[in-house]
Amino acid sequence: MVNEQDKYWLALYDVPKIGGSRALKLLQKTSLTKLFTSSAQYLQSLGLDTAQQQAILHPDWQAIDRSLNWLAEQDNRYLIPIIDNHYPLALKNIPAPPLLLYLEGNVELISKPQIAMVGTRAPSYYGKRYAHTFAAELVQLGLVVTSGLAIGVDSECHRSALAVKGDTIAVLGSGLANVYPKRHLKLAQQIREQGALVSEFSPFTQARPEHFPRRNRIVSGLSLGVVVVEAALNSGSLISARYALEQGREVFALPGVVDNPTAAGCHHLIQQGAKLITQTSDITDELTYINVRTKFEQTDLFNSDPETVSLPNQIILDSVGYEVTTADLIAERSQQSVSQVLTSLIELELDNWINAVPGGYVRSQRRG
Repeated sequence: MVNEQDKYWLALYDVPKIGGSRALKLLQKTSLTKLFTSSAQYLQSLGLDTAQQQAILHPDWQAIDRSLNWLAEQDNRYLIPIIDNHYPLALKNIPAPPLLLYLEGNVELISKPQIAMVGTRAPSYYGKRYAHTFAAELVQLGLVVTSGLAIGVDSECHRSALAVKGDTIAVLGSGLANVYPKRHLKLAQQIREQGALVSEFSPFTQARPEHFPRRNRIVSGLSLGVVVVEAALNSGSLISARYALEQGREVFALPGVVDNPTAAGCHHLIQQGAKLITQTSDITDELTYINVRTKFEQTDLFNSDPETVSLPNQIILDSVGYEVTTADLIAERSQQSVSQVLTSLIELELDNWINAVPGGYVRSQRRG
C-alpha cells in the first residue's frame, strides 16, 4: 500500500545520520516535499551537513522505485514511517527509534501489547519446552509474542504461538524480500499469513552481522518486556536484554542447570536484577497494569469502555495536556515508571483519549 509521500520517506532513510528522532525534529522545521525539492542553501539552513545535503539532492530513485514496487505487489505490505498512526508508541520512545518500518502481514499487530522472547540458537530440551510453554500461554492470554526468526529459541517461540492460533511478530535483520535464515522461509510464510514480519531494512537488503543488534533494539522496543529463555554469556540475547533495560522494559530470565553454558547468561541477568521466572504467571504478574486477561475472561485486552478507564490510566491521562507533552514529563507528573507510562499511553491512544504527535502526546478532544 503505497502513497505519494513514501518515496520521500525512503529517500530520507538513505540520508546519513538521520534516524527517527532527528527526522522528527527536522520535520518540525520543514515538510518532506519541501526537503526534497529545495536548494542546497535551504538544506544548509536546516543544519544539514554536506553529505546529508548531497544525499537529499541526489537520491537513488532507482533503488527507491524497486522498494516501492515491492510494496505495491501485495495488499498486506506496508511502509510505516515514524509519524504514521500504525507506528507503535512504545517504539517511538526508545533512544534510537527506526525512521521507518516495513511490515508484511497483519498491520494491526504492530500496535498490540507484545512480549519479546529470545534465547540461544542451540536450546536444550528444557529450553525448548519452556519456550513452547511460555509462548503458547502468553498468546492465549492475548499478548503478541515477538522474536527475531533466528534458529533456536526464536523459531520455537514463533512456532508455538502459531500452533495455538496466536499472534506473533518476527523482526528481521534483513529485508523482508530476503528472509534470513533461509531455512526459515516456510516459517516466515506462516508468520506472514497469521502474524507479521517487520524490518527497518529495505526489502532486498542482505543480512549482515551489524544488522542484528539493530534488530534486537526493535524486538525489545516493541515489547512490554523481554523473556530470555536460555543464553550463554556471549549470547546476542543479552544485547536484547541490555536494550530492554535502557528502554525501561521488564527483563525476565529462566534459570537453568548451574553447569549448563547456555544458562550462564540467564543466571547473570538474574544476578543483575532480572526477574527469575518458572511459570507464565511470573511474567504476567509484572504486567498487571495492562489488564492481561485470564483464560476464563475472554474479553478485550484493553477495556474499550471510556467510563471504566482504570485509575492508573486516569492518572496518566491527567498528566497529558492539550499541548505536546513528552513521555518523560508524563512520567514525572504521574510519578510512575516510563515503562508503565508507555503501556498506559498505548491503552489511551487505542481508546482515542490521546493522540501521538511529533515530540510527544496531546489530549484528544474526546475528553472535552
